[in-house]
Amino acid sequence: MNTLTLTNAQARRLFLDRHALSEAPQGAAHGRELLSMIERLGFVQLDSINTVARAHDLILFSRRPRYRPEALKKLYEKDRALFEHWTHDAAVIPVSYYRWWQLRRERDAEKLRRQWRDWRRDGFEDQFQVVLDQIRENGPVSTSDVGTGEKRGSGGWWDWHPSKTALEYLWRSGALCVVGREGFRKRYDLTERVIDEALCTPLATPEETAEVIGWCCAGALDRLGFATPGELAAFWDHVSIAEARDWCAAELAAGRLQPVRLTGADGTLRDSFARPGIGTDPALELAPTSRLRVLSPFDPALRDRKRAERLFGFDYRIEIFVPEAKRRYGYYVFPLLEGDRLVGRIDMKAFRDRDELVVKALWPEPKVRWGKGRIAALEAELERIIRLAGVSRWRFEDGWLRS
Repeated sequence: MNTLTLTNAQARRLFLDRHALSEAPQGAAHGRELLSMIERLGFVQLDSINTVARAHDLILFSRRPRYRPEALKKLYEKDRALFEHWTHDAAVIPVSYYRWWQLRRERDAEKLRRQWRDWRRDGFEDQFQVVLDQIRENGPVSTSDVGTGEKRGSGGWWDWHPSKTALEYLWRSGALCVVGREGFRKRYDLTERVIDEALCTPLATPEETAEVIGWCCAGALDRLGFATPGELAAFWDHVSIAEARDWCAAELAAGRLQPVRLTGADGTLRDSFARPGIGTDPALELAPTSRLRVLSPFDPALRDRKRAERLFGFDYRIEIFVPEAKRRYGYYVFPLLEGDRLVGRIDMKAFRDRDELVVKALWPEPKVRWGKGRIAALEAELERIIRLAGVSRWRFEDGWLRS
């Protein structure tokens, strides 16, 4: 099969379309409509940092500005349409996908038991039945409800008490489900009370494992538009690169994949795979909306920093763990998307006690001019953002527009 070469503009359009960032940000953002958006993305990463809004809220808001956090909470905690587990990080995921996480749960069970023994989290395995019995008798618990007689450290992951470790292990390996959060503290219940038994069947045969690997790779490709085996493996973070490579080889031989060559922002070419017929995909001719919007640093389109740099020429690194004096930009800086370009990054924070959002700085990308038109577009986006941030006004600090 001949290799199709996509221009950089075509690759950007296809990628943004698959991430629901081509169309104008509008439409309903609750119930079935919100669940449909999460299914389209695959999952939404959770994060506790709330300088403007939490990552999961901004991810959904950037695509549906009518979105409010209460809609996600209802979908997750009341409707039970979502469950929480890990991809590359903690995420909420459509509950209909729960069975496809069985491979991850089984692999986590083996890996985490080994790792946590090595990290000398002594005694956590002895607490499994104690924790399960407590939940069965008393209902859902959080970490503050278990291990009351155990020595407690700082609360960081490196200093969990045995019952906290047991809770996390039983969740990651499948015996427990997270059924919601109080603040940002997880509440755990027995999986048998939460998830349909038909979705919890262990993988009994190599064929069933292969089915899960196939679902993971196909689902990743559908949401990326094009990918290397490494990118397919990293999307859900369930399968190995070797497993993804074998899947690609089998699908290519069967005519269900085609090789493509992508042109990067710097003109370099990169070999990937896509579905047959990608050269006539309608997204290739669809110019993305020109509306300026703020993206979360954990947006699905930006999670793979290297891919964002290849496609958009956008070099982004989050600096929350960088000492202030060594930061190039700021603690938590938001990328700005306009059309098919990432045009800048903005450092801003909501001061809810003062009822205002403060823009500290904005750095345009090279060769991007911030004239009156873009400033007006930014001001319109800030008017939308303050509704999500829970404040009523915004302002620029002196010297906010940087060179």
